[in-house]
Amino acid sequence: GDTIVVKDTNGKNFTVRFACVDAPEIAHTNKEKQSKRPSDRNQFNWGVKAQERVRELVQQGGDRVTLNITDSDRYERKIAEVRLKNGTFIQQVLLQEGLAKVYRPYLNKCPSKDLVQQAETEAKEQRLGVWSDAKFVNPWEYRSLYKK
Repeated sequence: GDTIVVKDTNGKNFTVRFACVDAPEIAHTNKEKQSKRPSDRNQFNWGVKAQERVRELVQQGGDRVTLNITDSDRYERKIAEVRLKNGTFIQQVLLQEGLAKVYRPYLNKCPSKDLVQQAETEAKEQRLGVWSDAKFVNPWEYRSLYKK
């Protein structure tokens, strides 16, 4: 829900991590996929919703995105603000729909920080997505508590 693989103009694939936000986790291993632990099921259910929404947005944009690369991370992913051809800011949509949260530790590296904070505030006030779920654990807390 906050990472995509893109192909550059030379046909080379690379991974892009969305700047400014942290979306719920998805199951990566068979063990995670088969987990019955309520915290896992909850996290992964929201993660799949975020992932599906990103896929839908990118397809609506004709499978084309514009990147504003702000950094790269320890996994050699590019960190970027991601927009569709029509200017739709994917991170803003995810936040407005409650499918991601603002990732505050890196907010100072986020050119659109005012936009993303406003989008999150609106979703929180309207109790949309993860904001409607009292059992939801923030993705960064989930990773530190459950990813062993």
